[in-house]
Amino acid sequence: MKPRRLAAIGVAISAFLLAACSNSGTSTPSGTASEGNQPVTLTLSGWSLSTTPEFQTLADGFHKAHPNVTVQLKEYDATNYDTLLTADLASGAAPDIITMKNVLHVATYVQGGALLEVSSVTLPSGISGASAYVIGGKPYAVPYRLDSWVLFYNKDLFKKAGVADPDGSWTWDDYMNAASRLKAGLKAAGSTAMAAYEHTWQSLVQGFANAQSPDANILDGKYAYLTPYYQRALQLQNEGAQPTFNTATANNLTYETEFGKQQAAMMLMGTWEAASLLAQQSAGTADTFNWGMAPAPQYSAATAGTGSTPVTFGDPTGFAINAKIDPAKLTAAKEFLAYAASQDAAKSLAAIGITPALITPSVVSTFFAVKGMPTDSLSKFAWSTHLTKPENPTSANTATVQNILNSLNTAVMSGSQSIGAAIAAAQSYFSNQVGNA
Repeated sequence: MKPRRLAAIGVAISAFLLAACSNSGTSTPSGTASEGNQPVTLTLSGWSLSTTPEFQTLADGFHKAHPNVTVQLKEYDATNYDTLLTADLASGAAPDIITMKNVLHVATYVQGGALLEVSSVTLPSGISGASAYVIGGKPYAVPYRLDSWVLFYNKDLFKKAGVADPDGSWTWDDYMNAASRLKAGLKAAGSTAMAAYEHTWQSLVQGFANAQSPDANILDGKYAYLTPYYQRALQLQNEGAQPTFNTATANNLTYETEFGKQQAAMMLMGTWEAASLLAQQSAGTADTFNWGMAPAPQYSAATAGTGSTPVTFGDPTGFAINAKIDPAKLTAAKEFLAYAASQDAAKSLAAIGITPALITPSVVSTFFAVKGMPTDSLSKFAWSTHLTKPENPTSANTATVQNILNSLNTAVMSGSQSIGAAIAAAQSYFSNQVGNA
C-alpha cells in the first residue's frame, strides 16, 4: 500500500493495547468452533469504501463461496485508521477481521495481544508478503495485496522527445541518461512537461536503496549506502529534470496529477497507480494518453533485463483476526483469510485493477484485460515479475527508525543539510533512540 510514516501512532497503539490487555478479563479464544450451516456475520475493517472497492469485492466473493457467511464492512477514516482502530480494540468494539494497513505496526499489535496467531490458515504456493506477518516464528496475518514499485512512463511524451521507450534493462545510470535526453527533447519539441516526477515520500529514494543495495539494513543504523541514491535525486532536481522537493511540497503537488496530466514523462510509483490512472481517465481528471510500465531501474546490470528478476520494494496489505473474536465465528474468519489469499480472490482483485499478493498466469491475464490497461509485454513483465523486498521490516523498532529516516530525507531533499551531514545525524539519532534495543 501507499507509504505511511506513523511512528507516533505506533507509540499510541502500544500504550492503548498494552493497557487493554492488562485490564481485560477476556481470554483468547481457544476453540475453532465451526459455523456449520448456521448463519454467521463477520465484521471487517476498511477505509475509503467508496473509492477502495477491494473490501466489498472480497466480501462478496467470500459470501458467494460461503452463502451462510456474511461479511459486513466497518469503515474507518483512512488518515487516522490505526488510531481509530486501536481505540476500538481497546474498548472491545473492533471488528472480527482486522485489515493490516501498515506493516509498520504489525509487531506492536501483536505485542499488545490484539491479534490471533493464524498458522492453521493454509496459503497458496507462490504468494508474496507472508513473511511480513511472522512474529516470533508465528504468522499473525495473511497477505491479500502487494503493490510493488515500478516505472510508469508516458509513451507519447517519449515519442515527442525522440527518446526510445524503456526496454526493461535500465540501471540507474540508464534512467539518469534518459531523464537528460527527455529534458532536452521535450524542450526542443515545445513541451512544458518535465522528464520525471519523483514524489516527496522517502520511499522514492530510500525504498529502492534499501531493497537494492547489498549492504542495506535500516535496522542496523548505518546509512552510508543511501549516498548514491540521494546524489542522483538531487542531480535530477538541480538539472531541472523534475520539480524540486521544495516546489512539490509548497505547491502540494500530487503524483496522480503530475503523471495523469502529462506533466512528467516518467514516474516511479507503486502498481496501485495503474488502477488510479484508469479511474482518473474515466472521470476526466486525467488526460488520455498511451502509457506503460517498466521494471524499476536496477543497482547493477546483474538484475536488469527481461531475462532476469528485477529487485524492487513494497509492503503487503493483509488480514488478521481480532484476538477477542467470538469463538463461534473463528472458523469462518479463518476461512475468509484463506479465501482472501487464494487465486480466486486474486483474480477478483486483478479484475478491478488491484495488484494481489498472489500472481499467476491467469491473474496476469485478468489484470491486463481491464479496459485501458497497457497490453505490451514489458508492462506485463514489470507488473508480474520482480523480487519485492519489504520497505518496512517487521520489527518493534521499524516505526522509530522510519521516522528518523524520514527526517533524513526531508533534510537532504530540501537542501537544509548535505547528504553526509544528514546521514551522520540519522546515525546519531539511531544510536540514541534505538541503540541495541
